[in-house]
Amino acid sequence: MKYLSTRGHPERKQFCQILLEGLAPDGGLYLPESYPKLTINDLDKLRRVWHEKGYADLAFAILSLYIDDIPSADLLALCRKTYTKEVYGSDAITPLKELTFAHAGLAKASAGTSTSSVRTEAALSSTGSVRTEAAFYLEALSNGPTLAFKDMAMQLLGNLFEYELARRNETLNIFGATSGDTGSAAEYAMRGKRGVRVLMTSPAGRMSPFQQAQMFSLMDENIHNIAIEGVFDDCQDLVKAVSNDAAFKAKYKIGTVNSINWARLLAQVVYYFAGYFQATSRTVQATPRAPQTTPTVRARPVEAASTSTSTSPVQTELPKVSFCVPSGNFGNVCAGHVARMMGLPIETLLVATNENDVLDEFFKTGVYRVRGTSDTHETSSPSMDISKASNFERFVFDMLNRDGVKVKALFGDQLGQTGQFDLSANIAAAKAQYGFASGRSTHADRLATIKSTYDAYGVMIDTHTADGVKVAREFLAQHPQPNVPMIVLETALPIKFSATVKEAIGREPDRPAQFEGIEALPKRVVYMPADVAVVKAYIAKACSGL
Repeated sequence: MKYLSTRGHPERKQFCQILLEGLAPDGGLYLPESYPKLTINDLDKLRRVWHEKGYADLAFAILSLYIDDIPSADLLALCRKTYTKEVYGSDAITPLKELTFAHAGLAKASAGTSTSSVRTEAALSSTGSVRTEAAFYLEALSNGPTLAFKDMAMQLLGNLFEYELARRNETLNIFGATSGDTGSAAEYAMRGKRGVRVLMTSPAGRMSPFQQAQMFSLMDENIHNIAIEGVFDDCQDLVKAVSNDAAFKAKYKIGTVNSINWARLLAQVVYYFAGYFQATSRTVQATPRAPQTTPTVRARPVEAASTSTSTSPVQTELPKVSFCVPSGNFGNVCAGHVARMMGLPIETLLVATNENDVLDEFFKTGVYRVRGTSDTHETSSPSMDISKASNFERFVFDMLNRDGVKVKALFGDQLGQTGQFDLSANIAAAKAQYGFASGRSTHADRLATIKSTYDAYGVMIDTHTADGVKVAREFLAQHPQPNVPMIVLETALPIKFSATVKEAIGREPDRPAQFEGIEALPKRVVYMPADVAVVKAYIAKACSGL
């Protein structure tokens, strides 16, 4: 498997070459030369791996399609070291919680009864009947060390970095940007790792107190927190400026853990497959030669089907699901795009934004218009307060038939000159081809959604997940998808945004014991302007051990 740049650079590289790099030499992002295409049999094998061996082995099976320069035994060991019940709290790692809401085509929950439950593929397959209503799920991604979905990829990335640096006998200085959760996930994943130093920028005063405390209370010598006067986009611009300075990057061995790093995005692809396997049974079958129209039904297990005496020809299909993904930097939903390109049967990839609705505007109009610092709103879902979606370039590359020249003209030239580009002539066809839709949510929506979810089901959700639930409910009311489960990706536990949750339901969220009193701990952080020269000087000093 070789990787190329979205901006047309001719060089092709293997996975471990790009693992420690971040941006490509021309400023583009790395993608595989082509996506592996999975057949129905391939997907059935992956389902068996997940069902019989668990999440870690599923991760190995999917990552193996993209990584051929790490020995299989080593890659399997890294996956099994990463994805454990001890770290993520359950054998399923990313269990589903079912919330069947009352809207068009969905069954209404009984009054006063909680319908939240963890449903597995076995439970769904054993019902013996066909569901006529769509199911509505949350996929729990926030049970890792920092209580956010970023742990799902960052824990693996930390182990991959340590492994590869040891093979090379090298060190790495990770320079990153966070709007709230990437920073803590990276720092907790890298603290104590051999040969790794983390320098993490964040927008000063724009993270929740809990998020700030998670990062700034770390006293490990290899962790450096830098609060930037500005918004997340300013932090991200600093990371790109440093990454684009080839000489500086080489001298100080700079790498990145932001989702511009392909390895991190690849790790996120896995939980789309895990969610799909939990929400569906194996296959559905239709008999096309029958004279009358017949309903689609769930297939028997593969073993039983193979012993059938029936000789009637059947066409085997796969059931579909939709995902709703709270989105700011487009990394999480871009992983869903990759899964869909591989052949995972995803009906809709629903992008949920907050008031910073650059992505919603694009998918509704075809115009991508970034916002300046003064026009980036400070919201109650702060990890999505982003107006320049770095990973969006990967999707546009696919949307434009992988034309690196066009992508370079848009992202490397036009965006910098005018702050926008217009693909309105392409957007309708692209949405149809790639399954995208979008919606937005406001602070009032978040409060109402957090309250309604808690009142109906006793389930607390954080502000970003609330954005996803609101947009998914609204979408299904307008575009019912009978028999297509909707999976909303949970982004964080409510304690990370306790003030808004309390505003919505009148009580504080539950706090894990290990985080009691974290806001009162001593903090180690430096404050800087959004000035590349000043930041480079700090990096040089820190990386020289001074």
